[in-house]
Amino acid sequence: MTATAPITQDVLTLPRKLPEGGKVNIVGLTREQLRAALIAAGTPEKQAKMRLGQIWQWVYHWGVRDFAVMTNLAKDYRAFLAEHFTIEIPEVVSRQVSADGTRKYLVRIAGGHEVETVYIPEENRGTLCISSQVGCTLTCSFCHTGTQKLVRNLTAGEIVGQVMLARDDLGEWPVPGAPKDETRLVSNVVLMGMGEPLYNFDNVRDAMQVVMDNEGLTLSRRRITLSTSGVVPEIARAAEEIGCLLAVSFHATTDEVRDKLVPINKRWNIETLLNTLRDYPRLSNSERITFEYVMLKGVNDTDADARRLVKLISGIPAKINLIPFNEWPGAPYERSDWERIEAFADIVYKAGYASPIRTPRGEDIMAACGQLKSATERARKSSKEIAAEAGL
Repeated sequence: MTATAPITQDVLTLPRKLPEGGKVNIVGLTREQLRAALIAAGTPEKQAKMRLGQIWQWVYHWGVRDFAVMTNLAKDYRAFLAEHFTIEIPEVVSRQVSADGTRKYLVRIAGGHEVETVYIPEENRGTLCISSQVGCTLTCSFCHTGTQKLVRNLTAGEIVGQVMLARDDLGEWPVPGAPKDETRLVSNVVLMGMGEPLYNFDNVRDAMQVVMDNEGLTLSRRRITLSTSGVVPEIARAAEEIGCLLAVSFHATTDEVRDKLVPINKRWNIETLLNTLRDYPRLSNSERITFEYVMLKGVNDTDADARRLVKLISGIPAKINLIPFNEWPGAPYERSDWERIEAFADIVYKAGYASPIRTPRGEDIMAACGQLKSATERARKSSKEIAAEAGL
């Protein structure tokens, strides 16, 4: 059922700034950072704001990667830009297409490291799930990414670059002179790929400033969802400095169970997390918080769990996404039976909360929620080893 179509791009992968004497990569720089970089390279300060706007539109509205194409800039200035700057995004190593249309990209970044990015199509829209770290520090026992150790944080450019490479593959950049098309194939972005976004706060914030800018990629903050496992000290910062929607990987209704499923709970327990979340909608002007709850057979799926869940989040504007567990080789858990998931959802719904059951997408290419893990790090642990690490 899996259709694979490897793609190799002959593109030099660069960090934001090369060693001394090298070029600065424009991708991922905020407006303020790009203006400062243009001035530092020799652009007259009085011209910098105008040049910034012109370059910004070429890169983020038109998707141009070649300074020579920027025809509203003088030829000598285009040569100046090519001498001092580059426009580089991560390399797509492979692209897989699921039977349901989901696309999974294996993406190579600076240093030869790899992450995964997933595009989930829907009618007249689509959601792009992007990564923020190579690997993850959190070791959530139900998550395949959690079995891969953290290698490093992604730069802002590597985060923004995932949006740009998806638009490349989907052919979504506008064509000069063509009729305006308001259809957005990448209409939503979710920071739910590899890594904990709030442990890479500054780069995620800068990247989202670029993605949300209304003269470029123009995704509104209500079209961006950041998913966290509960890094409490950074949640208020995220509300004030990013302002996007928030999703919380909750997954349990007692500290005893959540300590095993989401080990960060040992540092910031359920009560501490929920007390912080109560302020988020007000600080970010968001309508509600999404609680993600993976359904694990015999672990967190009882009627009592459902009743505790609605009691715990009482007073928080929220919806609860129930996620049937997406199995992966060596996983120490099983998916809850469908009847059990529906019974759980019914209790939540009758308590007054939206409780959609997420339809698994891309399972046949290991692109579903909790299944991402870079191809070069797929040395399998046995289910016994993983269960022992989770304390099960």
